[in-house]
Amino acid sequence: MATLTLSEKLDQLGARYDELTRELSSGEAVSDSSRFQKIAKQHSELEQIVAKHREYKQIEKDLAGAHQMIVEAEDPEMKQLAHEEEKQLTARKEVVERELKLLLLPKDPNDEKSVIVEIRAGTGGDEAALFAGELFRMYSRFAETQGWKVEILESSPSSLGGLKEVVAAIQGQKVYSKLKYESGVHRVQRVPATETQGRIHTSAATVAVLPEADEIDIKIEAKDLRVDTFCSSGPGGQSVNTTYSAVRVTHIPTGLVVSQQDEKSQIKNRAKAMRVLRARLYELELEKQQAAIGAERRGQIKTGDRSEKIRTYNFPQNRVTDHRIGLTLHQLTDVMDGKLAPLVDALVAHYEAERLEQELAEA
Repeated sequence: MATLTLSEKLDQLGARYDELTRELSSGEAVSDSSRFQKIAKQHSELEQIVAKHREYKQIEKDLAGAHQMIVEAEDPEMKQLAHEEEKQLTARKEVVERELKLLLLPKDPNDEKSVIVEIRAGTGGDEAALFAGELFRMYSRFAETQGWKVEILESSPSSLGGLKEVVAAIQGQKVYSKLKYESGVHRVQRVPATETQGRIHTSAATVAVLPEADEIDIKIEAKDLRVDTFCSSGPGGQSVNTTYSAVRVTHIPTGLVVSQQDEKSQIKNRAKAMRVLRARLYELELEKQQAAIGAERRGQIKTGDRSEKIRTYNFPQNRVTDHRIGLTLHQLTDVMDGKLAPLVDALVAHYEAERLEQELAEA
């Protein structure tokens, strides 16, 4: 049996897309919600690839027309216009071809997942805790613009109103695909409110973005857990120190420990702790897979080393710089208000292009 060319495979995907479009409007699919959702998901997965391939084919058709005009036109002005059109179409064809190749790259299986975000104050004391709180606000605002839901799982406030630590779940469509490059050390440069001499201080906070694992992704055996209960501490009313609602879960094989005390219910705290534990165990499993793949392939699934300084937020100059891709924006106020799209999009484009180059080099 003859092997299909890439163009023939793309034509097949287009035919399948048209078939799914018809199925979506059929009475049979509309009356069966589970089937409708399944068809809609397949339809959505193919939509971008099919649209890009059709754009590419249209450009090829337009190029042929422009070339024919160059050959046949007797009017010099018409010939010149056709040359200009051919030049523009050729440039556009190269862009679309690259975009199509990017869409055809194997997807990161975690891209569709929701995430657990862990933000911790680093060097800088109270100023670092204030910055950690501002980072959490920044991600929360960005989540709002994307239609995502933010749920605080654990938090530890500082004396000046910042956050020593916050763990939150961000749920929605393709959250991990957009936030996976946020893991690392975030550095802030500014004059703290407590500074009397007007000197600029440098502080830092760490961010970890973990794909939220389902039970089918990570199976945790009851025998591998030790669950301790204790009285909650901190704000929360009279019941805080009198009921054993706080939970500490220890995963014995790895030594991972997760504590939860934000809820008054022990059951709810345990459920939250298990979500965080599952995400951390899943990350450990991903790290093992990366190590097995080997150093020369790690760049393809790299999501950012949290020990690496990835970004600097300079308040006096209203400047934010991402050191990994050399991008500087003088829009720090907007970024801190959740307008993260320019940074997020640039990071995704950079790492996807890097992955494409690696795929083409190995092809």
